[in-house]
Amino acid sequence: MGFLPSDCFEHSKFLFFIFFIVVNLDSLPIKANLCSNNSVATPRNIPAHDILSSLQTLALDGYFNLEDNGHAAKDFGNIYHCPPLAILHPKAVSDISRTIKHIYEIDSASELKIAARGHGHSLQGQAQAYQGLVVNMESLEGPEMTVDAGEFPYVDVSAGMLWINILHETLKHGLAPKSWTDYLHLTVGGTLSNAGISGQAFRHGPQIDNIFQLEVVTGKGEVLTCSENQNADLFYGVLGGLGQFGIITRARVSLEPAPTKVKWIRVLYSEFSVFAMDQEYLISLENTFDYVEGFVIKNRTGILNNWRSSFNPKDPLQASQFNSDGRTFYCLEVAKYFYIDENEAMNQEVERLLSELSYIPSTLFQSEVSYVDFLDRVHVSEMKLRAKGSWEVPHPWLNLLIPRSRIHEFVHEVFEKILVDTSNGPILVYPVNQSRWNNRTSLVTPEEEVFYLVAFLSSAVPFSKGKDSLEYIQSQNERIKEFCKRAQVGAKQYLAHYKTGEEWEGHFGKRWQVIRRRKSEYDPLALLGPGHRIFQKPIFSTSV
Repeated sequence: MGFLPSDCFEHSKFLFFIFFIVVNLDSLPIKANLCSNNSVATPRNIPAHDILSSLQTLALDGYFNLEDNGHAAKDFGNIYHCPPLAILHPKAVSDISRTIKHIYEIDSASELKIAARGHGHSLQGQAQAYQGLVVNMESLEGPEMTVDAGEFPYVDVSAGMLWINILHETLKHGLAPKSWTDYLHLTVGGTLSNAGISGQAFRHGPQIDNIFQLEVVTGKGEVLTCSENQNADLFYGVLGGLGQFGIITRARVSLEPAPTKVKWIRVLYSEFSVFAMDQEYLISLENTFDYVEGFVIKNRTGILNNWRSSFNPKDPLQASQFNSDGRTFYCLEVAKYFYIDENEAMNQEVERLLSELSYIPSTLFQSEVSYVDFLDRVHVSEMKLRAKGSWEVPHPWLNLLIPRSRIHEFVHEVFEKILVDTSNGPILVYPVNQSRWNNRTSLVTPEEEVFYLVAFLSSAVPFSKGKDSLEYIQSQNERIKEFCKRAQVGAKQYLAHYKTGEEWEGHFGKRWQVIRRRKSEYDPLALLGPGHRIFQKPIFSTSV
């Protein structure tokens, strides 16, 4: 799934919800106990500062930075602010390996925890390490990006590489990755540690299901190559594993022939049942759109007018008469990829697919853009927000995976009773097919063939006391989660955030035994990924 607040709706689905606030991040109130590393003092503990001093004696190609580490205490969520003691800027994988191995070997209950940080787009401090060590993955050098255009094409890349850079390189060979996030300025290691979900996931699965091979540094400092045929347990463990079993340092990503153009379409529905029926129909077809997403429009006016600069209405007269005041609509957003010489055939296919849907006819808007412009549509909006100083606000997001059998109940309860008169950001709603997802990875999903991603991508106004405040939005999120728990909806959090090991055990459910065994095997001292708060003590055996 991608994320983005945006003020430019013509470039992104998100613009009309975002509040533009200039904020000094350092001034945001942070609760100190949220950053505790919860380490347990034992006679074998060595203070973190002492471990750090010994680390500086290591022969590395990169270096440790013990000063000016404030940026590593921030992330896109801008809610947690947990400063590390130091940042490792590795140049080689061996820098990461030697550092972890050194910590692992000198202390069986280390206070110095380690977090890998990519482009800093975590939401709840997951890439932070309070009084610990942050590994800056973007500084990692190594073999250049290589593209193999053979029978099973792939690109081999450093985990600190941004997906946008991969796109530009693979397009030189007429190829591109199959599955994306909505926002491409994220690192490979970051999205593969979570899942990487967007509108292509109904067909190709998330990004973690399109990987041939990984290089991983475990919590013992071992450097292992893994795939479905080599170290398969570690391979599937780190994919969607939230950084708990190792740090991904390199990935071999599956590719497919890349189109040159995209037909990009939006239509509106007034009834969720009809909207959901059409979405589920589209993802059930073999010959369908290449991208299927959806989002909710609550209490917004002039929606269609905001689309006109980039989207052409099918019927300008009817579209101009459309009134959205004070109503809730559901927007289906789809895209069809094609090559320039396929324009006529593509238009016929699009017309056929649209003729089978039940959207409001006057709300059909469409555009043709380049493949790159479609995939990177969010970044243009980001740059405009940054220029205004309005990007770095708190983002108390809540991402849920809801079983198809309960989605109508969920929508009724949440959109009609909890989010009655406000929404502080875009709300994504779209289905995916379980059969296209590999259930051997660490990612946890509902146990139904079709389930929905529902993402509440809110932006808070710092220091506000009203409905735009961080506290109010977090309270709404808690009400949504409490409903899911009380009604036993069977929801699972995506980009999950819990505060206790017991909550994590409930999240993983029947997979908990496997998760705990993998932690014991690959990171027995619980050095890695402290920001998730899954394992807050060393794991010395596989017993539970």
